[in-house]
Amino acid sequence: MTVEAVIALAAEQNPSDITTSDIADRIGLTQGALFRHFATKDALLQEVMSWVAEHLLARITRAAAGAPSPVAALEAMFDAHVDFVVQHPGVPRMLFGQLQQHAETMPKRMAGTLLQKYGEQLRHLLEAGRAQGFLDADLDVDAATVMFIGTIQGLVMQSLLKGDPAQIRRDAPGVFAIYLRGIGAMP
Repeated sequence: MTVEAVIALAAEQNPSDITTSDIADRIGLTQGALFRHFATKDALLQEVMSWVAEHLLARITRAAAGAPSPVAALEAMFDAHVDFVVQHPGVPRMLFGQLQQHAETMPKRMAGTLLQKYGEQLRHLLEAGRAQGFLDADLDVDAATVMFIGTIQGLVMQSLLKGDPAQIRRDAPGVFAIYLRGIGAMP
């Protein structure tokens, strides 16, 4: 309940401006009660980042697992990620906020770990697609991984600028089609 409140607040305001008082008010607790569950605000942010990592990675893993080919798995992951962002628009705002921190905080390290694990799943699919002839044999897998994640980040940035999280879902199919052409996907 607390994690969901933080994510909802992050969709409405700058995540760095969220106070423990805001969080406690959102869930109907006192700050004291909130601090009985989380020793510090940083501990709460760690829990939020843990929730995000667990749920996003589980969602993209499930989506890819049911796909008949590596290319179909990439599309399923892309769509699952887009749906996750549309359902939880505060998440990318929090991730971007953590990644911009100068200090090496635990939530920032967790965001980095999330990106690393996500990248590993993508690399595996891209390498399988290349090996099975679904993708360009000369594909730079590392660059294609960065491009996949960067494409979603670009969609997120566009939606934030427009104040319309659903914009991601509308733009995603065309953007993904261009991504597939860029990596030399074969039907």
